Amino acid sequence: MAIKLVAIDLDDTLLRDDLTISPRVRAAIREAQRRGVRITLATGRMPISARPYAEQLGLDLPAITYHGALIQQVLSEEVLFRRVVPKDLAARMVADFLTLGVHTQIYIKNRVFAQRRNPWSREYSRLAAVAVEERDLREVLRSEPEGVDKILLMGEERDLDAMAPQLRAKYGGQVHITKSKPMFLEVTDLAVNKGVALAALADRFGIAQAETMAIGDSFNDLEMIEYAGLGVAMGNARPEVKAKADLVTGTNQEDGVAQALERCVLTCD
Repeated sequence: MAIKLVAIDLDDTLLRDDLTISPRVRAAIREAQRRGVRITLATGRMPISARPYAEQLGLDLPAITYHGALIQQVLSEEVLFRRVVPKDLAARMVADFLTLGVHTQIYIKNRVFAQRRNPWSREYSRLAAVAVEERDLREVLRSEPEGVDKILLMGEERDLDAMAPQLRAKYGGQVHITKSKPMFLEVTDLAVNKGVALAALADRFGIAQAETMAIGDSFNDLEMIEYAGLGVAMGNARPEVKAKADLVTGTNQEDGVAQALERCVLTCD
């Protein structure tokens, strides 16, 4: 069955290590679009951070951001779906994280806040090309009427991995906890992930599950790779992700996205 909808992760998948999209990948995506295939981004990033890449590629589909917690038209900024971590729950979690001394950032639509700017926040700003605002997180949450799109913990992978089981034991029944990069531990609403978001987009456009394709590299891509009719893991993907994929393509440095599109989309008319 021909692929009609493709969801592509950003970091370490679409993007090379220098945070650019290679000419071969751009060409493959544009050719797929020319043939009528719908292409979207599926990222843990905030919308404003994903927008420049969508514009480069001429993508006009809703983008899956915050791991599926927010689906938004990239250009018009029309919000099609949003599920937040409720304000009271977010406040309890943030209080715990600050007590533990782990660097914590909270996200509300296109703004990101940290208790204080430090090397972790500066590295995040470099990767995402967004400014991290230094504010008292408790005060931000007190003034926020709804909740937060995402909570991000940053630290050494061994420290986050040691912390994750405790967080899942305490909060796992209330939020979705995942990793996108070794130094990121990310928290969103329990009901959302990239797989749920991809299914919602497929339904919106009348596309069957078997006609979808998802490409990613990390734990936060597992659900959409498992959902897709054709789940593709990057050559640089985590072993656990490769084990769930139908196909393993090249690395992000080897134009793995282009390889997958050329093999599974562009060869089928």
